[in-house]
Amino acid sequence: MGRGDLTRAEWVRLQPHLPSSGQRGGRWNDHRTVINGILFRVRTGIPWRDLPERFGSWKTVYERHRRWSAVGTWDRILTAVQADADLAGRIDWSMVGVDSTSCRAHQHAAGARKKKPRVPKKRTTPRNHRPDEGLGRSRGGLTCKIHLAGEGGCRPMALLVTPGQCGDAPQMIEVLDRIRVPRRQGGRPRTRPDHLSGDKAYSSRRNRRYLRRRRIKHTIPEPKDQRAHRKRRGNKGGRPAGFDSETYKRRNEIERTINRLKNSRAVATRYDKRAYVFHGTVTTAAIRLWLRP
Repeated sequence: MGRGDLTRAEWVRLQPHLPSSGQRGGRWNDHRTVINGILFRVRTGIPWRDLPERFGSWKTVYERHRRWSAVGTWDRILTAVQADADLAGRIDWSMVGVDSTSCRAHQHAAGARKKKPRVPKKRTTPRNHRPDEGLGRSRGGLTCKIHLAGEGGCRPMALLVTPGQCGDAPQMIEVLDRIRVPRRQGGRPRTRPDHLSGDKAYSSRRNRRYLRRRRIKHTIPEPKDQRAHRKRRGNKGGRPAGFDSETYKRRNEIERTINRLKNSRAVATRYDKRAYVFHGTVTTAAIRLWLRP
């Protein structure tokens, strides 16, 4: 077993949720070897062609990662692993944080074709595909942004890839709507945390109305300009937003979650041209965090 490969305990947790091999089209290479190759590339950020020979053909490893990203296999595996963790009581629903992080896009991530990517034997567009490929321009060059929600144990619950110039507040509802953890013992999937924390970038009437409608307690500070605008309106400005400074101290959990994700070099810097492939890369790094004790 090489450095960074799946341990025996991690493989036992992951194996039941993998697609069955040996389907029509030939016998697949061993799942464990290929997934170790994918994890090696996600951790180091090297080009696919430079994968060590112990993982087999680099094209086999890349194609499996690309196809699983296109059809949502990585997303389903992440959901299944989260369900196992929830059954074992390893998800901290008491506090879920939302935040975003910017990722520099390498020059290899630019230049994707404008037409939609083709999936073999599929006529539909792959999930999570965006026409703009999730790339934005700034003074520093191409940038990409990852919006995510993380639980109290510093592990990602849901994520969204957007161009780098997208704001945080408009993406909060979509990120929270992606939290969906099935219950192994039956019943509806759990989608609502006990409490939500976010910085002042997420303070908006739309977001607060959404959280109140779903009966989610939240700790989001109110910016000075919004506070002054509310006071100028008098009685029409509404009541001040509640804020607990002690509860807000737990916001560091989502920041630590981002730091753990960005330990993977292919997440900290985007090398993938297609947005759905980069989404699969980030999801793979998130799965690895859930597999660890």
